[in-house]
Formats: sequence, structure tokens, C-alpha cells
Amino acid sequence: MSGARHRLKGDRVERELVSLHTNLGVKAKRYPLSGASRFRRSGHDIDVYAFGTDEAPLVAEVKARKNAAGFATLDRWLGEYDVLFLRRDNAESLALVPWRVWARLLGGRQ
Repeated sequence: MSGARHRLKGDRVERELVSLHTNLGVKAKRYPLSGASRFRRSGHDIDVYAFGTDEAPLVAEVKARKNAAGFATLDRWLGEYDVLFLRRDNAESLALVPWRVWARLLGGRQ
């Protein structure tokens, strides 16, 4: 896939995620030039106002892959569970949740 097609796919997935949040009643916005610039010293993809518009947004990175080979192990570990906690030695723990759980955490119905 060419660079332009990668960009278009990324833009499409980011817009879809903004729309999904909006459908839950949670404000979300694509970040200016999402990742292509260091606007305000950040290059993330989406701002999610999970705690209201007066609070600082959660900043989110979006990754989309055709075959998702890099996600296969995560998918297998997560299985049918609601959350997968990952922790590397001497690092902060990570939490991976499927969309259905994320939507519930934000108060949406899905």
C-alpha cells in the first residue's frame, strides 16, 4: 500500500473511532494532522473527553493493520476476557480492553 493509501486508511479508522465515541455521547476529536505533526508537542491521533469537556482529554494512538499479525498474541491472550493486563519489568502496567468493555466504562450501551 502506498503512503497516501496508508494515510487514508488511518484517517478513516480515526474518524470511525470518533464517530463511535460520539454515538456513546462522549466527545472525541481527531487531533490536527494526527501524528503527522508535533502540534502542541504531541503526535497522537485522537482526543477522548471521557471525563467531560472541562477536563483534559485522554490522548489516544490508533493502529490498524490488514492482517493484524502483530495483534495475534494479544488476541489469543485476551480471548473472551474483559481485560488483559500487561506488565513489562520496571514499567507501568498496560490494560487492553475490547470495544464492548470500553463502551461500558464510558457509560454507553453496547
